Amino acid sequence: MSVARVTEISATSPESFEAAIKVGIDRANKTLRNVKGCWIKDQNVMIENGKAKEFKVNMQITFELDD
Repeated sequence: MSVARVTEISATSPESFEAAIKVGIDRANKTLRNVKGCWIKDQNVMIENGKAKEFKVNMQITFELDD
């Protein structure tokens, strides 16, 4: 039997939502062990001078706790 925890993080990218998700997952894996999944809670686009400047995702990362 395993026990998991969920933590919420935000990540950004000037390229796309997919790139922001990758940034967030890559960063989570540097700090957290046993990352098992993520849920995209929210997506936002920051606009500057009428153009998309940055894509932001708020995500919940699920990771299993060590025994």
